[in-house]
Amino acid sequence: QVQLVESGGGSVQAGGSLTISCAAYGWSVNCMGWFRQAPGKEREGVATIGSDGPSYADSVKGRFTISKDNAKNTLYLQMNSLKPEDTAMYYCAAEFQYRCTWSADWYRYWGQGTQVTVSS
Repeated sequence: QVQLVESGGGSVQAGGSLTISCAAYGWSVNCMGWFRQAPGKEREGVATIGSDGPSYADSVKGRFTISKDNAKNTLYLQMNSLKPEDTAMYYCAAEFQYRCTWSADWYRYWGQGTQVTVSS
């Protein structure tokens, strides 16, 4: 089993930065990713990191950086130049397989979510 615990969410003004973290407990996972869901919208992929390296949604390319500390089994998402449309609940997801996908249904393990709010 795998347990994911997110932290680091909060409120920030547009143009600001925020880093959120996801600690993984239990078995080691090879693919991890960040998804987000705004009220009334579907959950969407933000960034993933697996055997192919990092991958980003077009909406966050150049602004967000995903990284993983394997020694700590912790996933990070550094978010810069934040926009009001980045406001959402951010979820960490994980799977044992090495190559990630963008389908939320593919991931078995999820964290509880951390709220990110960007004000204009």
